[in-house]
Amino acid sequence: MFFFDLDGTLIDSNGVWKHVDREFLARRGIPYTHAYYEGVAHTILPLAAEFTKEFCHLEESCEDIIAEWMDLAKDAYTHVAVKPGVRAYLKQCRAEGRRMAVVTSSVPEHCRTALDKLDLARYFEFITFAHDLGLEKKNPDIWLQAARQGGVEPERCTVFDDSLSACRGARAARMRVVGVYDGFFAADEREMRSFCDVYIHSFEELLWLPEQKARRK
Repeated sequence: MFFFDLDGTLIDSNGVWKHVDREFLARRGIPYTHAYYEGVAHTILPLAAEFTKEFCHLEESCEDIIAEWMDLAKDAYTHVAVKPGVRAYLKQCRAEGRRMAVVTSSVPEHCRTALDKLDLARYFEFITFAHDLGLEKKNPDIWLQAARQGGVEPERCTVFDDSLSACRGARAARMRVVGVYDGFFAADEREMRSFCDVYIHSFEELLWLPEQKARRK
């Protein structure tokens, strides 16, 4: 079974949250630093809010922080673009009889909005939300939960993700990992290439060649 991350893997949306983070901090006169980025880039919203509250010494509650983030994000997910080659690759996987699902740290509301707007939801059997489980994707338990939901053994699963920490979590769950390039995590490319079973800059690299298509007809 194939498990796909959403942000930065299927859709070009990581920039949405970078903008949200910068604007949120700017309102408080706080610089956007690499240390802050590391604290919020790989986690789910509730944990990111806890980190932000402590890191920035804020008086606001975590609930208020999340509410402000959601307001800043607003309808951004209705305008995100699908990444190159994704639509064709999902269509190819369907033609091969692949089972597919989404495993994401994205807010459920945003995830469903993007998948519906881009007409991608029809390719996936289900969505596993880290947000609902209270798990980060570096935790192998979320991947094992997705495998259980799909009724498959972890060893028979392949994960597509742009985050090194998520790929490590999937590998710890005994899954095959395909690293997907995204500019948001560009600094991790060398390590991703050495760690992942396969590393791609675009899903276009995984599409059948014309002669392969002809043989399959």
